[in-house]
Amino acid sequence: MDLNMPGRTACQTGLMKNTIMVGVGQEIVCYEAPRPSMGIHRFVFVLFRQLGRQTVYAPGWRQNFNTRDFAELYNLGLPVAAVYFNCQRESGSGGRRR
Repeated sequence: MDLNMPGRTACQTGLMKNTIMVGVGQEIVCYEAPRPSMGIHRFVFVLFRQLGRQTVYAPGWRQNFNTRDFAELYNLGLPVAAVYFNCQRESGSGGRRR
């Protein structure tokens, strides 16, 4: 989830969901790579343990995704792991220069 999407201010319009996977590698929302247009964006990947097999439906939107509501809807409990990182667009339009 991008905590700064679409602007630079923290949680300006809510979380932006980048992907949802269930089971072992079954992607129900395709991955969308971080693409900050300016400034630093904060990203969090959250891992939940499913208690059993169940059908998980993809939300129809990426913006304003609520992780707590999603976890409650599918009875996922608390996260078992999370990864946090910052992402910043490099200066200039040509990408990385050597």
